[in-house]
Amino acid sequence: MRTLCPLSDETVRELENRVTLCRFPKKYRLIRENTYAKYAYFIEKGMTRSYWPVNGTEVTTSFSCEGGIVFSMDELYYGKASEEVVETLEEVEAYSIPLAELTRLWQTNIELCNWGRIAHQNEYRRLHRSHKERLTLSARERYEAFREQFPDICRRANLSYIASYLGITLSTLSRLRAGEPCGNGMSILT
Repeated sequence: MRTLCPLSDETVRELENRVTLCRFPKKYRLIRENTYAKYAYFIEKGMTRSYWPVNGTEVTTSFSCEGGIVFSMDELYYGKASEEVVETLEEVEAYSIPLAELTRLWQTNIELCNWGRIAHQNEYRRLHRSHKERLTLSARERYEAFREQFPDICRRANLSYIASYLGITLSTLSRLRAGEPCGNGMSILT
């Protein structure tokens, strides 16, 4: 958490006094669609995947690992039930904090407010970059950029989740990983 911006020991203690250590099994849904989660989770160990259920399929929107935070933006910012699902991909240890308490801390502690701003700034940049890549890069280039940006996720996440995140089919991703040619030399755009 301190890697986003400097936090004083006093601020860290204030946050530590308001979080609870939780453990979740693999495939557990921390946040469910159309439900109020009421908590944010600081991931200490393990990995999660966020996705939107769309017409019977799951469209992966992000991954979070050690040092990340997951919560329902719909709930925190708009007071609405989550449209997104967050599930654990591994056993997860996380520190939970009620969203109301996190909001109060952001309103009363400038260091945590800045930490939250920087976290959201970084997430916006990731989303913006992902959107641009989906619109401008070939499937191969998207995968290479993902692999460079998130090497740990490439090793730990199911390939179908990575393909969904990249907006390509699993078979296309498998061919890219195997280094097979793309047919007539054209870029694979799926």
